[in-house]
Amino acid sequence: MEFQFGASYARSWARDYVLPELGGVSVVEAIELGYETKTIWEAVVKNQGWGPEVR
Repeated sequence: MEFQFGASYARSWARDYVLPELGGVSVVEAIELGYETKTIWEAVVKNQGWGPEVR
């Protein structure tokens, strides 16, 4: 995420942005809930509309 958003914004985004693709939780909450990191990253990629080269 830091590569895509920049270090400061990535941390803020991960904490504050709620992803419908993850059932309405943020990246930080998803990690705390035990979601697989691959699942989280795929949700971020889909949400942001990034192409397969980012995966």
